[in-house]
Amino acid sequence: MKSFELDMKRKNLIIILIDGVRLDRALQSEVFKRLASKSISFPQTITYAPYTNSAVHALISGSYGNRNGCNSYWHSINFKREFFKTLTEYLHDVGYYTYADVHSDLVLPNSGFDEYMVFDESLVDLKQRHSNLFEKMKAKNEENQNFFLYLHYSGIHTGIMNSVLKAYNNYSEEYFANRKFNEKRYDDLFRMAEEYIEMLGKKISDFNLWKDSIVLITSDHGISVGEKFGERAYGAFCYDYTIKTFAYYISSDFEPKEIQGQVRHVDFMPTILDHLDIELDKNFKPLDGVSLIPLINGKPFDEKIAYTETANPLDANAPPKKPNTKSVRTSKWKFILNEYNNSRELYDLENDPDELENIAGNGLEMEEVLFNELNKLQKI
Repeated sequence: MKSFELDMKRKNLIIILIDGVRLDRALQSEVFKRLASKSISFPQTITYAPYTNSAVHALISGSYGNRNGCNSYWHSINFKREFFKTLTEYLHDVGYYTYADVHSDLVLPNSGFDEYMVFDESLVDLKQRHSNLFEKMKAKNEENQNFFLYLHYSGIHTGIMNSVLKAYNNYSEEYFANRKFNEKRYDDLFRMAEEYIEMLGKKISDFNLWKDSIVLITSDHGISVGEKFGERAYGAFCYDYTIKTFAYYISSDFEPKEIQGQVRHVDFMPTILDHLDIELDKNFKPLDGVSLIPLINGKPFDEKIAYTETANPLDANAPPKKPNTKSVRTSKWKFILNEYNNSRELYDLENDPDELENIAGNGLEMEEVLFNELNKLQKI
């Protein structure tokens, strides 16, 4: 394996976030397998939040929402810019041209972007729109201008919003009684995401951008197809079908391989900065994430506990303003604290990956160990 050596010219950065991809579908997909084969693939990537806004804020800032202020659906405006410097701002400060294309200005902090565009997800052809953007990035690259391009694919989100979120509630008997139809609905949307990502991969190849760029492809969260009564899509619970996702980190500086250990979305911001030899600004708060470069280079690396939280709306029309469901996770164990009904859940993920048997309350030492870890993380 080739270890990282800094080029004289820094690499571009392309982040492609495919909203709402289920990990099981990504692992089965030939399109996604081809991406994995050319990447450092992380099939056990844990999101901070099982919904978009807080998940993306955590990804781009390397910090959990309970510290950066974006810990609720509606708290994007509370992001603490004075305390947390984003990946975009770091890149802009060292001369990158920065461009974002998103479906809502709540998704991503706009500070540091030269251009921050918002599209109407109900009208836009994202394949064509984002294909055209690569023409612009190609020109920047040919001018020897480093760029950071953030693309948000919302096709799955749009489909689920229209056909599930607007049609059912979290306790709809009709929805949960039709698991096969739910899966077919999701798979139809996923196939469009495959076409999109295949098109972008071809554009990157056609414009010879793989060798000059770091490309990070990931999802913000998964989508329920009816696994647990009380969650028709995402954002209600902290089960793995929504919080466990993937990340493909592609760079000519590294040989492709799969890393099975647990990592977290918050780790990719410091990883990218480390890769690009950009030092953290000590005038800002420390990050929750850590660089994965040592792990990629095969050096000893201690797995970090992943913290996730969300605001379960229960039977309300909108989620509460504060998280009421929280979890900590290792590769082997998951502990969930449901504050809305004061209940606990503990899962042995090695033997029960689908989280079917709650073994909390059986006197296992691991329950208290993880409960204490959760208390530490939620109070930071």
